[in-house]
Amino acid sequence: MKKTFILFFVAILSGFAQNTSNTVSLNVKIANRFSDTITVSSGRTFKQKVGINKNGVFQTTFEASKDGGFYRLNDGNEGTTLFLKNGYDLTVTLDTKDFDETLVYKGKGANENNYLAQKALSDEKFEMELEPLFDADEATFKAALSKKKANDISMIDGKGFDQSLVTMLRPSFEQEEKFLLEYYTQKVAAKKMEGIASPTFEYENHKGGKTKLEDLKDKYVYIDVWATWCGPCLAEIPHLKKVEEKYHGKNIEFISISVDVEKDYEKWKKMVTSKELGGIQLFADKNWTSDFIKAFGINSIPRFILIDPNGKVVKADAPRPSSVSLVELLDGLVK
Repeated sequence: MKKTFILFFVAILSGFAQNTSNTVSLNVKIANRFSDTITVSSGRTFKQKVGINKNGVFQTTFEASKDGGFYRLNDGNEGTTLFLKNGYDLTVTLDTKDFDETLVYKGKGANENNYLAQKALSDEKFEMELEPLFDADEATFKAALSKKKANDISMIDGKGFDQSLVTMLRPSFEQEEKFLLEYYTQKVAAKKMEGIASPTFEYENHKGGKTKLEDLKDKYVYIDVWATWCGPCLAEIPHLKKVEEKYHGKNIEFISISVDVEKDYEKWKKMVTSKELGGIQLFADKNWTSDFIKAFGINSIPRFILIDPNGKVVKADAPRPSSVSLVELLDGLVK
């Protein structure tokens, strides 16, 4: 589940509308930077590339949200969420070797943004503590979520933060709780499928013809359920390629099943080719309503499934390619 919770939180924040007026000033100092350019963005409505100046500082001024809004600051693949409002004048310092841990804000708007940096660390710690709770009963899991929500509320109430920030954040705590409870339900359902015969599929193969699960008998099958529009899915592709390379020639097949809608069929075909995607690339017949997808209760992606050589489910919610636990799992099975 690595980063799932944090990514969900970012997705919630990016949905707030922007009302541009006046300007915000940012001065960003990055030790061990990844490049000479950073980006500042807000959903799909705003994106600015900022180059480094002769003093080694990324400096920019731009129109920001009049009532306050959430932005992303990225250096390469590393990034953080900021709360920016007209009139803010912020200096940001960080070291990419410990990106989140070293973030410090000074200037107008520093209190709000130092809080967001601490919340990101708190959420990451909670996510690590959360994993063992997926094996607990529902009452225990709900109690942990309630405790976290109460702590989140206590971190913003009465702290003197900009009221716009508080107003935007409070509904997100409820949404986070709902999201994690749904995720727990999905994990429990997936665990019940372990050891049983897997539902089958027969989907169009990118290379031609159709491929069904029975064609892969006597081998382990690692399945990636994804879509061309899914950012987290695309982020897993480089890791998936490395895993495929590691186990090349062994008794395992790597299958990617796209749940893109029919209108994105050509987009899927072109992306498989342009990104040189490996393994067996399949296109689900009815996207999210395909029988195989429904049988596994898949309502969010990416989702990974591991099936054994006898067609039985090993993991209905298997580790991601980016997780070290996947290699640990496969090393114990694949010969």
